[in-house]
Amino acid sequence: MKYPLIKYIKFLSLSGLLWLFVCCNTSQGQSETDLWKEQAENITIIRDDFGIPHIYGKTDADAVFGLLYAQCEDDFNRVEQNYIRAIGRLAEVEGKGALYSDLRANMFMSKEEAIANYDSSPDWLKKLCDAFADGINYYLHTHPEVKPRLLTRFEPWMPMYFSEGSIGGDIEGISTDKIRAFYEDGMTFSKTEEAKIKKRKEELEPQGSNGIAISGTLTQSGNAMLLINPHTSFYFRGEVHVVSEEGLNAYGAVTWGQFFVYQGFNEKTGWMHTSTYTDVMDEYVEVIEEKDKKLFYAYGDELRPVIQTEIVLKYKNGDGSKEKMFPVYRTHHGPITHKENESPVASAMMWEPIKALEQSYTRTKQKDYKGFLKMMDIRTNSSNNTVYADADGNIAYFHGNFVPVRDTIFDFSRPVDGSNPKTDWKGLHAVNENILVLNPKNGWIQNCNSTPFTAALENSPKRENYPKYMSIDRENFRGIHAIELLKDRSGYTIDSLISLAYDSYLPAFAALIPGLVSAYDESETRLPELAGAIDILRNWDYKTSEESVAMTLAHFYGTSYGRKGKRPAPMSDMELMSYFGSYSPAEERLYIFKEVVAQLESDFGNWSIPWGEVNRYQRLNGDIRQAFDDNKPSIPIGFSSGRWGALAAYGARYNNNTMKIYGTRGNSFVAVVEFGPKVSAKTILAGGQSGNPKSPHFDDQTMPYARVKFKEAAYYKEDVLKRARNSYKPGMK
Repeated sequence: MKYPLIKYIKFLSLSGLLWLFVCCNTSQGQSETDLWKEQAENITIIRDDFGIPHIYGKTDADAVFGLLYAQCEDDFNRVEQNYIRAIGRLAEVEGKGALYSDLRANMFMSKEEAIANYDSSPDWLKKLCDAFADGINYYLHTHPEVKPRLLTRFEPWMPMYFSEGSIGGDIEGISTDKIRAFYEDGMTFSKTEEAKIKKRKEELEPQGSNGIAISGTLTQSGNAMLLINPHTSFYFRGEVHVVSEEGLNAYGAVTWGQFFVYQGFNEKTGWMHTSTYTDVMDEYVEVIEEKDKKLFYAYGDELRPVIQTEIVLKYKNGDGSKEKMFPVYRTHHGPITHKENESPVASAMMWEPIKALEQSYTRTKQKDYKGFLKMMDIRTNSSNNTVYADADGNIAYFHGNFVPVRDTIFDFSRPVDGSNPKTDWKGLHAVNENILVLNPKNGWIQNCNSTPFTAALENSPKRENYPKYMSIDRENFRGIHAIELLKDRSGYTIDSLISLAYDSYLPAFAALIPGLVSAYDESETRLPELAGAIDILRNWDYKTSEESVAMTLAHFYGTSYGRKGKRPAPMSDMELMSYFGSYSPAEERLYIFKEVVAQLESDFGNWSIPWGEVNRYQRLNGDIRQAFDDNKPSIPIGFSSGRWGALAAYGARYNNNTMKIYGTRGNSFVAVVEFGPKVSAKTILAGGQSGNPKSPHFDDQTMPYARVKFKEAAYYKEDVLKRARNSYKPGMK
């Protein structure tokens, strides 16, 4: 089988047609609503003292029904938004500017193809997809006051678009700007504009996550432990516990609208995903010619027909809507998404929605390493690495999962010749051929979106044993920080692992700031107006806190230098800060720092301002993009950006024209799990479980989040009942 072939479907299957046109499911004369009510009787939702839903169902399908119902109670806005985007209908609510996001989604799978995938799914998966749709639709039926922006009815084929759980998944790596340039004007996207966009992206708060697994040889209890520390946009995932009488008992973070726990644990195993640098997507430059008014592309000695279709998309236009038709082209490599040097380029990526859903769901039910390894052999977890621990004491790290086999004579980091059959993917690497760490002698594993070749220090995989496309060998400050904390340390408890995960030292500034101080000391002019600020930095221990003035100075200096400093070549954040700290011109360092001090004085009346007065947490409403306001209540946060090496990342991607910094991403859901005869865990969630400002759980975790006061996770039924604040069945008022 070739990847990522997508069977092109022109006609709906009979079952798909019936399903599309029958709005009411009937069984022995029962209406759809009666069936929902009947299934709801098999489900109990218990809300604990933090509003976390513990969903109990007789079957897995019952549990999924209850899980989606509970998610909608907490934040229907985000559930709907994720599917509007995933199925390619964003422009219908956001206008013409979202058309190319929608086109990208529809290029890889049409609604008809999604239905066909649902139809060909195994029965057990169909039942879960049905329960997904039924749970949301029953919520809408019982909450007529909720007015969806677009999706008034959810369908069981929709999860086929949203099967993995990571933020956006692989498809987000395909540039909508390039698609726009090609499909609007038939042009190559400007290299200058591409460089500008790349630079803007580099300036954004970094994405990423931390996963750390600790062997029982290093813990006080002798049990393995796992740190689950995704860095996402805030409120991107809710905290849930979902249980069935068919063996499901998973606790953790669920991406709004999905029916599986994405990062979490059950009684025997735990899993944490970090974004991978494995090469899982490729671009193929196609040689296309026209014959008899038909398009063909070269492939070896033959000409193959280009598959041509039309995609019609709607978009919001004032109070009404309009339509736009796009002619879309495809080769066996994938859809044509853009041009490279005036040649059309097809984008290849993993697109196996049935298998991806199977892997995402069955992951949550594994009981040991053997089962987990078998699940990983499905090989559709394409955008992530996985850090693992279990009750048998195993710890492991899987770098990537979906890794196509390629001919290493080609450089797949760049577009390759699609007419040469040798550039085709040749199946997938087996799991044991991928980069893997299992029970290293040092007793710990870490991945902070950094190189896998330092995941277990001297016991890490060796770079020379793997093809280059399996990983770039690039370190970052978070990885360096984690390694220094983990080396030669033992006696871990849940609380001490939490402390490690929130260590306040920032290695980026240890690389950057001494160079600024030395530039000042060696300057002939000395600039007396900078003396006080330089002295504060001179005596700093490079640790962040709410009270630290040095942190304020360093943050704005590092941020400004990253934007304005002259760099000799493209560099990673770590390389760039090291260069600015040791090799950049001294006069440039002082000039930028002088600008920073002047800007702080202009914005705040004083450069000597504690970090907590600048760095804030504010949640005013349930909007996906928060409306920050310097004149409204907020609280101080002592955490810092992952760019500087903070494991407990806290940063902003937008500011809504405020002077203060309001966090938008970083530590969101965090858990520390200890396995053993019984599993135990502590968790924290940014803000709270609910997106409704009227709910007590909208902000009840805000102060614990800021003060690193984790809550106990109620996993066992007796603990859930002790902390129960509300118990009900879906549909009950």
